[in-house]
Amino acid sequence: MTLPPVVSSEEWLAARKALLAKEKEATRARDALNAERRALPMVRVEKEYVFDGPTGKASLLDLFEGRHQLIVQHFMFDPSWDEGCPTCSADADSLPHLAHLHARDTSFAAVSRAPLPKIERFKTRMGWTFPWYSSHGTDFNYDFHVTLDESVTPVVYNFRPSTISGEMPGVSVFLRDGDTVYHTYTAYARGTDHLSSFYNLLDLTPFGRQEGWGGMPDLDGLGDTWLRHHDQYRHSGT
Repeated sequence: MTLPPVVSSEEWLAARKALLAKEKEATRARDALNAERRALPMVRVEKEYVFDGPTGKASLLDLFEGRHQLIVQHFMFDPSWDEGCPTCSADADSLPHLAHLHARDTSFAAVSRAPLPKIERFKTRMGWTFPWYSSHGTDFNYDFHVTLDESVTPVVYNFRPSTISGEMPGVSVFLRDGDTVYHTYTAYARGTDHLSSFYNLLDLTPFGRQEGWGGMPDLDGLGDTWLRHHDQYRHSGT
């Protein structure tokens, strides 16, 4: 990987100030985009979804846990798999302490198609404590276009017709008004970067996200794959 050029302190400061101007412009653009996102219209959720959770059956309304907002991570975990997707797992590792969300009247839950016993085993292995529900046997994943199967429903991903199939990542937001639930937002693909604080930290570094390692040495001896479950890295100091 090519290293940045070496310059004097004065040259570095001039380059940093030029970048700062662009960062401020991007921050203002992000604030404006966030305001547009908050102003999106919403759609009433008419279908009754029933999930399997640690304490039994749960409706979508139950996932709010009495709060008014709900963020759902569509966690890729096919019923035939024995562990969840490594990328979704890295996103889950990045979650903040949920008290910060709860203090702002917002709940978080992950939802996957895998049966609950598989979810619980993997959740224990990863050391996670956030709420995680199984949508196994429901239309939830298909309706929100994170399980793609043309034999069930026309395949659409990231709001466009697609030829891909299987489990895909996503994040959805819901709002509760009394007992009525509304769908306000969904993002897919790079739109799920909101979940990945480690990406935001790596974006500050010269080597960046290192996706595919980009010529970086294979420090843990596991090959040229970027993301793994956090208990599968070696020689990483963890």
